[in-house]
Amino acid sequence: MRSTASSLMYPLTLSTALSPCSSQLRPRCLRLLSHSLPFFYKFESPHTFCPKSKNRPVLLVRSCTSITAKPSSQFRKKPVDSEQDEKLRSLREVFSKPGIGIDAYIIPSQDAHQSEFIAECYMRRAYISGFTGSAGTAVITKDKAALWTDGRYFLQAEKQLSYSWILMRAGNYGVPTTSEWLNDVLAPGCRIGIDPREQFLFSSDAAAELKEAIAKKNHELVYLYDINLVDEIWKESRPEPPRKPVRVHELTYAGLDVSSKLSSLRSELIDAGCSAIVVSMLDEVCWLLNLRGNDVPNSPVMYAYLIVEIDEAKLFIDDSNVSPEVMDHLKNAGVELRPYESILAEIKNLAAKGVHLWLDTSSINAAIVDTYKAACDQYSGHLDNKRKNKTKAYGVTNGQSEVSTGVYKISPILLAKAVKNEAELEGMRNAHLRDAAALAQFWSWLEEEILKGALLTEVDVAYKLLQFRSMQAGFLDTSFDTISASGANGAIIHYNPNPDSCSIVDVKKMFLLDSGAQYIDGTTDITRTVHFGEPTPREKECFTRVLQGHIALDQAVFPENTPGFVLDAFARSSLWKIGLDYRHGTGHGVGAALNVHEGPQSISFRFGNTTPLLEGMIISNEPGYYEDHAFGIRIENLLCVKEMDTPNRFGGIGYLGFEKLTFVPIQSKLVELSLLSNAEIDWLNHYHSQVWEKVSPLLDGSARQWLGDNTRPLAKH
Repeated sequence: MRSTASSLMYPLTLSTALSPCSSQLRPRCLRLLSHSLPFFYKFESPHTFCPKSKNRPVLLVRSCTSITAKPSSQFRKKPVDSEQDEKLRSLREVFSKPGIGIDAYIIPSQDAHQSEFIAECYMRRAYISGFTGSAGTAVITKDKAALWTDGRYFLQAEKQLSYSWILMRAGNYGVPTTSEWLNDVLAPGCRIGIDPREQFLFSSDAAAELKEAIAKKNHELVYLYDINLVDEIWKESRPEPPRKPVRVHELTYAGLDVSSKLSSLRSELIDAGCSAIVVSMLDEVCWLLNLRGNDVPNSPVMYAYLIVEIDEAKLFIDDSNVSPEVMDHLKNAGVELRPYESILAEIKNLAAKGVHLWLDTSSINAAIVDTYKAACDQYSGHLDNKRKNKTKAYGVTNGQSEVSTGVYKISPILLAKAVKNEAELEGMRNAHLRDAAALAQFWSWLEEEILKGALLTEVDVAYKLLQFRSMQAGFLDTSFDTISASGANGAIIHYNPNPDSCSIVDVKKMFLLDSGAQYIDGTTDITRTVHFGEPTPREKECFTRVLQGHIALDQAVFPENTPGFVLDAFARSSLWKIGLDYRHGTGHGVGAALNVHEGPQSISFRFGNTTPLLEGMIISNEPGYYEDHAFGIRIENLLCVKEMDTPNRFGGIGYLGFEKLTFVPIQSKLVELSLLSNAEIDWLNHYHSQVWEKVSPLLDGSARQWLGDNTRPLAKH
């Protein structure tokens, strides 16, 4: 899957960045299986400093001296979308109802857990705007509607938004942030509404920064507790919340039992001076408890919160989803169940008990943080009154503070989850080999069908790939919606083919296929670009330069503690030489049988994320090039960070490199050999020899023949 948006677009933001995080990490090591791997890492930073991963953004308020944004209609001609416009009219009618009285309304993309991919019932922004991309923020005033999204979605948004919407191209010069735009288009002193569920949907950091930014024009951020405006017009057609069963993620694949993970987390709490932590990110809950769910499409997670205290733990979840097997699994680890909706009540109880609570405000929603702070203030006032009365009666105090306080730091689970243990890595290796076999069967079938002159749509192709994958052992689901894109659709970085409007796969055009799968033991993500006919010299040069960037990154060797942004230029350098580039990051983290996008690691030209690449992390390698309205190219493998045996260790430190996880041929027809060095040709030949060696034993018949044909060594003529 294309890497996430280089920190360009997240809720309430136009441009976000990752806060600097100390590169001096002090690993705490546990013996995991056969060798020791870093488990929980400490950021050496003040408690109030909270680094942000690429998946955990904060609002940046930039100064724009010239704010320019054009309506979507100026970029394409399309008929009026009466359905979407009717939704806007209905929503604006609610603005003036008694008890509401707002001038603007903000609708982000996320759910209460700041998830990138969400259940259908929470897709409020997609419902109101018609734009279905996974990243974006809609802002609606009484006479305007604007949508912010990043470079991955510009072309998609142009197609999907009606003429009534202004498309804000995040990252382009002169485009304002949401707060800047509101301050510009609204008269001073307006009320900007957030619905009650969206207090959960905003991270605490994002909500606080929005409130501060709009206060410059005396605007008020209004929490509308009695009504959800989008749900009010969505009504009966809104899908029901998911109620899917939860399953145990076996120790064979997890590599470490729940009790050991909780014990290490509690040690971190004690060292930080905390007595409890709230875990809100769904993949963190699943990883820590060795559970998996199916509440979110393509992501094996369930909707839940977790509170871990020094001597107990509580999982907040719909217990109708919990089987007796899962109940026993949790009971053995000392985890109790509580209703999902009771999370705020428990937060109040923790404050009343004087608990020092660890909160990652970049991911914990504003409702939880605000509830805790309000409860702390309330109980602090009660204690002050008691102390005053006690002092009057006895004339003494013990000088000790009984007031609960929050410790605001990045979640320690984030890095622990990102650094895979040997069992997780072995599961990922095995899942990728089975996935490679399915892809070989698929590509063999597709080329044969194309040669026979079959007319196949992009959706037909994606569905057939799903069929091949579903025949593999341990297959559960796709890891994201397959990007099956012929010709110009490939230039839409996050294209999603629709059965009613998708294209026929054209033998005369390039075809980009970005897909992935969830297996019981691992998560895959791979992109290949091919041509079924004769590619043009332009297409071959662009493809070859993308391949050169892919090779350069794959071969990189770098000192330990190197952040991903340092490596980004390796992947772009060949494109830069002829003045080309791409609008997305080069690499994102991937979970082990978890989310296909995982932080905190990334490889991106945005240098805000200083998280170092650590041994055991998994990262994608996916440079690309996209020629609007013509074609798209992307080549993606997954890599695992590994220690390298270098002849020298300058400065006494170790050096790292990458192990390949993905083994699927790269089409040689698109390679312009004259552009490649001998070393680059050797890399491609060696890679294809590995593909044959590892995958051919899993194949027979025409698929095995296809693999042999597409892994033959190349040589310059």
